[in-house]
Parts: sequence; structure tokens; C-alpha cells
Amino acid sequence: MEKRKSIVAGFDIGGAHLKVTRAQDGRIVEAVTIATPLWLGLRTLTSAFRETAPICAGADLNAFTMTGELADIFPSRDAGVAALLDEISTRVPGENLIYAGPSGFVGVEQAARLSADVASANWHATASLVAKLAGDALFVDMGSTTTDIIAIRNGAVANDGYTDAGRLLSGELVYTGFTRTFLFGVASSAPVRGRLTPLMNEYFASITDAHRILGVLDEKDDRHASADGKEKTVDGSIARLARMIGRDAAELTLPEWHEIARWFSEQQLRKIHDAASLVAGSLARDAPIVGAGTGRWQIRRLAERMERRFVDFAAIIPADDAVRGEASSVAPASAVALLAGSQL
Repeated sequence: MEKRKSIVAGFDIGGAHLKVTRAQDGRIVEAVTIATPLWLGLRTLTSAFRETAPICAGADLNAFTMTGELADIFPSRDAGVAALLDEISTRVPGENLIYAGPSGFVGVEQAARLSADVASANWHATASLVAKLAGDALFVDMGSTTTDIIAIRNGAVANDGYTDAGRLLSGELVYTGFTRTFLFGVASSAPVRGRLTPLMNEYFASITDAHRILGVLDEKDDRHASADGKEKTVDGSIARLARMIGRDAAELTLPEWHEIARWFSEQQLRKIHDAASLVAGSLARDAPIVGAGTGRWQIRRLAERMERRFVDFAAIIPADDAVRGEASSVAPASAVALLAGSQL
């Protein structure tokens, strides 16, 4: 085992956000998320690298994982991985290692030859760290766009699928997140005054609006424009939600809008619960749910339904108390920083 690197920067390059952490002497001391809508072009990532440069200053090592290769500016995943590796080499000075799942950390050149292992491997990095820290568990990471559900057995990641396609089939990847999911992605109708109303199949609102109305959204986790580009307030969210059912905000009372928002959040939770029940399989009943990501509010509810103890990823990782919450929200970036730093 190599000597522990004293300062390691961890990066999770997503299609919507760049997440960066700084680990010093084996502890997360800084964590940040920057909106990077890659579908608008690589310039968004270039700008985010510049913005996060102070966090990486003086790092002995930079560790990367990614999901951004899925962005539709790339013709294929392989092309996306190659483009992001080129950005890393060009924009981030110093020693760079790429997380390649079962192949561990590799250099940029080797990563280019292992694109199938590198692509969307961030879940594997976080689950591997959880396996070392928590033993048997059901690991659930709910971000802005997707939810990863991974069984940890005998201190090892016990995944069924590895690729996005394989994990969609196994239930280990559920394409729903705490902020960016379209409401039509969780339901096709909603109960309004005792009648089930079909939704308008338009991007009038997102699950962010439902969670804002319910008062469970941390506004710093909503880093992209609203569906109509207007204000991110409860009134604004109600106006957007109203369009989904062909109404105006004034037609229903605030308690009624709360009930409709609760319906959408509930429909999302049901999808996650269905998948989690499959993934948990024969996992011991006393194995907890370890939750990470911006959607930990939903994961706590999942743990209650599955009658399992909830453990926040923030509580088990080495981190300064001031950044524990954010370090959990950017769990894959925290994981690669800690894993690479100790060369585990």
C-alpha cells in the first residue's frame, strides 16, 4: 500500500453537475456542486473546472469518476468518455486518476481503453466505500436525476448489473431524482377533488416543484432553471403544478395543492420502494439502509417503509462536521477522494 496522499481532490463529472471535494489527511474538508448542463456544450464543464480550481489547489492527486458521457452532445458513451478524459487532461493539472470500477483507479491513457468500466461508474465507487465502512447494507444514493440502489453483502459490493442498461433491468438504477425529474416521469395522473385527472404530457413542472411546495427542498440543491424559467417560490411552483392538471393556481386551496404535491412525491417513492425491495433480496433484516445524495429525505421515508434502520452516508465518512451534509450530497466525489487517497 502506498503512503496516503495528504491532499486529494475528488471529482464526479455528471451531465448536469460537477461535484468536487477536497480530502486532507483522509478527511473531507470541502465539498461543492456546480451546475454544468453538458447538453449545452463542454464549455459549461470548462467553466466549472475554473470555478472549482481553489478547492483543488495544492492537491497531491486528483481522482475522477463520471456519468457525463451520457450527455447527448456525444454520439456514443465511448466518445463521451474520450471527450471528458481529454477535458481532464487539458483543464486539471497534476496527477490524475480515473475510477474504472472493477479495474480500480487507472491513468488517463489506460482509462481511454477501459471506457466500458469508466462510464457511469460513480455508483460503484460510493458503494465500494460504503462496503468498507458499513459492512452489510442496502446503499441508496438519490441525486438530482437518478437513484442508485446497491446491495452490500459480506463487506463487498453485490451488484447484479454494471452498465446503465444492466442496472435498469436489475432495479439497481431507477431514473428518478429529487429535483430534475419531470412530473410525467413519476405519474400519468393526479387526484384532484376526488377525481383522478390525467396529466398534460408537457414539461410544465418538475418534482422540484412538488418538494418545494411540501417544504422539504433545500434550495441550494435546485441549481437549474424552473420549467417556465420563472421564480423558484412556493407560489411559482404551484403555478407550474397547476398547468400539469389544466388549471390555474387560484382554482384550488393551498392545502389542496399540498395534497397534489404529496401525491407526486409518493408516486416517486413507490417506484424506488419497488426497486429496493427487489435489490434487497435476501439481505439480512438488520442490515441498514445507508443513504446518500440530495434526496436523503426520500431515502429516510424508504427506510421507514422497509422497516430498516437509516444511516446517513455523512455519519460514517471521515469529514469535517461543517461539510458532512454536502459531502453526502456529492457522495461519489467524496468516495473517489477517500478511496484514491488511501489507495484502497
